[in-house]
Amino acid sequence: MAQKESHAERTDNSSSPNLIPTEFAEVGKKRVEEFVNTQTELFEKLQEMNRQWFDRAQSEAKLASELASKLTAARSIPDAMAAYQEWTSRRFEMMAEDGKQLLADTQKFMEAATRLLPNSLFKGGGSLSK
Repeated sequence: MAQKESHAERTDNSSSPNLIPTEFAEVGKKRVEEFVNTQTELFEKLQEMNRQWFDRAQSEAKLASELASKLTAARSIPDAMAAYQEWTSRRFEMMAEDGKQLLADTQKFMEAATRLLPNSLFKGGGSLSK
């Protein structure tokens, strides 16, 4: 006696078709790897920036300490004014350097971060303002 299989039984017995072709899986894997690499690069850049700004904070503390030493050693108002003038001059130089460093750091970070955006935004088809 021949048994009739129901549709559900035939579906269960047949091997499941591959719903995601290998090419799609490879593209997905590649995108995930790119994402992870970019995240790693961003993290490394942030660590580098953190080290640079920490070094800068230490040099500012050293400059302030030197000012305090010079002021304590000053024997006259002109000596104290000269110490302040030297400190102010160096401090303005450092602020200009800080501005340049901040701009460079921001540019590096943004270059790496833009790689996280979908490529279609930059191929003429899309716009960031949409």
